[in-house]
Amino acid sequence: MESDGDEEVAATPAAGAPPAAGRLKGSPELSVDADMREMAKTAAWSVSSCKAGNGVAALRDDNLDTYWQSDGAQPHLVNIQFQKKVQLQLVVLYVDFKLDESYTPSKISIRAGDGFHNLKEIKIVELAKPVGWVHISLSGADPRETFIHTFMLQIAVLSNHLNGRDTHIRQIKIYGPRPNPVPRQPFHFTSREFITYSTVR
Repeated sequence: MESDGDEEVAATPAAGAPPAAGRLKGSPELSVDADMREMAKTAAWSVSSCKAGNGVAALRDDNLDTYWQSDGAQPHLVNIQFQKKVQLQLVVLYVDFKLDESYTPSKISIRAGDGFHNLKEIKIVELAKPVGWVHISLSGADPRETFIHTFMLQIAVLSNHLNGRDTHIRQIKIYGPRPNPVPRQPFHFTSREFITYSTVR
């Protein structure tokens, strides 16, 4: 994740407001820590609107040449619903200002909850002409809050660059912590050597 040093925004959120990140630009490589895994392969995906042929499937086809295109009033919503409560750490979007210009998101809200009835905004980010993978951490202000625990995640595009109406997002991936490889073991071992010696023979 690369941030624009000249345009970094350090706005102080109002009391009770979700933390706001600086303006993000995107990275050409999708780089994720080895202790995280993609969580949304079996989730139920839906969008608030779409152009014919540019629906929700385009967000998950691993093809950067396709994209979801909204077709309605802002905010434009992507809803990801899980079958059970999951731990989530990171949202990664692929957007391309060079190709999509006014269709490129400029402000995004991340919301979480048990369902549509009680979604709560947990993060707001602004994008500065992003090209590539934009990494949005779901961790809280407290360093101990490294993930959220939720049934549903909603990604809301609040505005686009150049005052564009509809939006393009080319890919979305959702990451959470990998399960502990050692059953009933309270500690999380990451090295193969530690795992080998983690149980009594």
